[in-house]
Amino acid sequence: MPDLIKLYIRNVIIGFAVAAVFVGGLLWFNVMNLWHLVTHSDAGFVAVLVMWVLHGIVFAGVQFGWAVMAMAEKPGGPRRGTPVRAHEMRPAPVPATANAPDRRARR
Repeated sequence: MPDLIKLYIRNVIIGFAVAAVFVGGLLWFNVMNLWHLVTHSDAGFVAVLVMWVLHGIVFAGVQFGWAVMAMAEKPGGPRRGTPVRAHEMRPAPVPATANAPDRRARR
């Protein structure tokens, strides 16, 4: 299996695990009286499942994005090639010709 697929699957599992802890914390601390709502409703299990899946999608995306951005090149400049310095870049003069179209005529 390619390394990118392994990275994605590993980070999705981590994201869904974090979502499970998050939803468990919401229920444990009874935020907005969720524990009462879930335990006293016929659709309480479905509500917890939906909350876990939706938070899992968000946390998995964040986890994968963080993992990809953490693979970036470390500070200290590029590893190869010659860096372009800003003072070496100068604007190039472009001469105006006598046969240039008149822009005022279009208005």
